[in-house]
Amino acid sequence: MVEPIAIGLRLIATLALTVLLTACVARPTGDFGRAEPSIVHDTMMPFVGDRISQLQGVPVSGFNKTDQEVEMQDRVWRFLIAPHAQDWLYDMSVELQRTHIVPPKDDRYSPTRYYTWLKRTDYQSSRTRYSTVGEDATIDIETLPSTFAAICAVIEVDRQRALALAGLRRDLPPSNDSDVAARKYENDAYIAWFVRALNYRYDSYHFALDSLVVETPHEQSLGVDDALQRLNVFVGRANRHDFCGDGIRVTARGTVALPSRFQHTGDNEVVLLK
Repeated sequence: MVEPIAIGLRLIATLALTVLLTACVARPTGDFGRAEPSIVHDTMMPFVGDRISQLQGVPVSGFNKTDQEVEMQDRVWRFLIAPHAQDWLYDMSVELQRTHIVPPKDDRYSPTRYYTWLKRTDYQSSRTRYSTVGEDATIDIETLPSTFAAICAVIEVDRQRALALAGLRRDLPPSNDSDVAARKYENDAYIAWFVRALNYRYDSYHFALDSLVVETPHEQSLGVDDALQRLNVFVGRANRHDFCGDGIRVTARGTVALPSRFQHTGDNEVVLLK
């Protein structure tokens, strides 16, 4: 009985240390918000999270990650956090969720937080808030094609892994079955998290734009609305799990999106269509 208790105490001590480090150090990011290597965030915290998951009966794969899986998680990461906007995406909570130290909580996030951050930020011009929303949405749009491609590559890896297992099962130990199933579970969960995060971003931008039109009406709302319509195309594809097809109709003027929610009536007046 002494050894299990000692192991449990060591696990609790490691968890406490990890949580303390997480509270002080956010996961480092590089270009375009992609995650950068970190011993704390890539080794220590996942180790603790995997032990917690195993104790709770959640599938944990013993496989090494493929290059495609690492690439997908690094690209998806920027959609899970927003360090430039004072944690409106709950950055610390996200890191604990990513490493399985705490269960998923993102389904309870409020889309009003982004607008609250915009409202409290001291801009010299009220038009700048529109520019911020438009720029944030545009950056998302520019990084989504490569993110979709990375997700598609992981979906293909899972397919190839299942085919290989089916053909070689008799020559491999039984643990490969559980590892393949667990890795598929992990990848599917990460992709589902990305879909929720993308919807949350779109809903947050949508709420912010509508709120700004009421609070400080400006013609800049039209440009922001156009960006959100283009983003909405990707949101629709993500909700359908259409990561591998082009999924977008294109004309000579660019991407075809949904009609605008706003109408420009002249004299810089903007009204919300009913």
